[in-house]
Amino acid sequence: MENIQILIEALEYIDNNLMESINTEDIADHLYCSKSTIEKLFRYVNNMTIRDYIIRRRMSKAAKELASHPERTILDVAVMYGYGSNEAFTRAFYSVWQVSPSEFRKNPSNYELFPGYRIDRELLEEEQMKDRKKIDISELYDCIKDRKGCYLALGDIKHLIPINDISHKAGDLAIITAMKRMENAAGEDDIVFRIGGDEFVILTNSADEKYAQSICEEILSHNKECIVWDNKEIPLAMYVKAVCFDSKGALRYSEFFSMLHNELSDEFKRENED
Repeated sequence: MENIQILIEALEYIDNNLMESINTEDIADHLYCSKSTIEKLFRYVNNMTIRDYIIRRRMSKAAKELASHPERTILDVAVMYGYGSNEAFTRAFYSVWQVSPSEFRKNPSNYELFPGYRIDRELLEEEQMKDRKKIDISELYDCIKDRKGCYLALGDIKHLIPINDISHKAGDLAIITAMKRMENAAGEDDIVFRIGGDEFVILTNSADEKYAQSICEEILSHNKECIVWDNKEIPLAMYVKAVCFDSKGALRYSEFFSMLHNELSDEFKRENED
């Protein structure tokens, strides 16, 4: 949990300072941790360096500026995100979008709004996500803000520790299977991501509680199914919960993720009391 909190606070700090000059030292100083700690966390969770994340985040925001503000020149947008020349900005933009800013601006609808890496890529093969909206870790914050008032379906694996005691590979299989159940239950426009070792979230595009409850029921319908590891059948059950997150005022990453963990913790306690 401590590492997750460090990562969340790092993402929030970056987002609040995207138009400033920031580097790994600044982030580490802000979080009172070492450079190596935060770099290792980024590589493990996001599969990229902090520098690459900052570039991707800036270029994702820059792409939206180019698309939504045609009156601004490319240099205006470049300067907005800390680039002193069109050439430097174009190189950074191309590294993310594989197209120049001018080409992007001609027809932005030709390009996905969510380029690149997915935060769950360490779990799922490419084809398991081929029909779902691709989401970049650098775009997750914007998705959360855009969907304030929508419902989430939270999921957690019951009794993962005994499965890991059988084998860590069995535990990995349990996590993959749980993620597949979440994926299969989610709608086409819903976004699925992982917030902990065995905790998952479906961010729906709906303010309808019944819709979120139907997702939860679909996931729960598989609770009597087993995974098979080394010829052993291992029960795999999840507990799930539908919640609505409608933050008052400005949304903070830390507020959002703390709410998710607290909701899952409360659900775990309730399950144990029943």
